[in-house]
Amino acid sequence: MNNEYRLYIYAFLSRVMSNIPDRRFIHDLISNDALLEIIGEETKAWMKSTDVEALYDALNIDYTSMFILNTQPVESFVLDAKNETLVGLQNPVMGFYFSHGFEVNMNQTDIMAPDHLGIELAFMQTLVYRNEMQPQTKFLEEHIIPWVVPYMMGMRSMADTPFYREICDFTIEFLSADYEYLSQSATHG
Repeated sequence: MNNEYRLYIYAFLSRVMSNIPDRRFIHDLISNDALLEIIGEETKAWMKSTDVEALYDALNIDYTSMFILNTQPVESFVLDAKNETLVGLQNPVMGFYFSHGFEVNMNQTDIMAPDHLGIELAFMQTLVYRNEMQPQTKFLEEHIIPWVVPYMMGMRSMADTPFYREICDFTIEFLSADYEYLSQSATHG
């Protein structure tokens, strides 16, 4: 895996987890055969054969059901049954961000939790861009792998669209492969 690919995938997944796909995102996705093939054949066939407005409606409903109404992709919600969002440096993720020079301005986003998956993936993108290998591995070990893999497995069963079913699978596969890549780089590097 090269860093350009990793940057692109972390940015893409951050966007997917952060907000409902808008029409521009859908148009961009439809025109990107390579990305559609990576996500999955069922997604590619569905997106290529379905009207943009129908895709928008279906993806909007599926995203809302999966990531807003039923549960949110927030580390502290998934790992702690209290459904509390720890703020500031009380949140271990914020401490990790702070110690690695990543500033999260919660006033500039609709996302209300610093440990939301969209923000955690954006942080990984930043670490990849900076080529900070050890923090990437540590953040995956401590803050992404422990909750995202089981979370995505559960969310897959809730997905009504091929896109979100296969995005759940793809996310698990990508994070696992990226962790293996980083682990191998550390031992051979």
